[in-house]
Amino acid sequence: MSLTIQQGEAIYKLHPNVVRTVGDEAYDADGNEVAYDLQAVTAQAQADAQAIIDTKASALAKLTALGLTPEEITAIIGS
Repeated sequence: MSLTIQQGEAIYKLHPNVVRTVGDEAYDADGNEVAYDLQAVTAQAQADAQAIIDTKASALAKLTALGLTPEEITAIIGS
């Protein structure tokens, strides 16, 4: 099994000693395998993804409140 990119990023966030991942294994700078809780990693990845969604929604709401049209907002942010 391989980790998703988001899960890999979550491992680095939860375990600062991890310097690389291979498949579903994580390693420190000395090459030692680092144990991690996949449920905690997945929960962190989901929380990080939700934070991105929430931040985008907040930014869109603020731009709309400033009076920008959907077309103007799309022109600014690209999509």
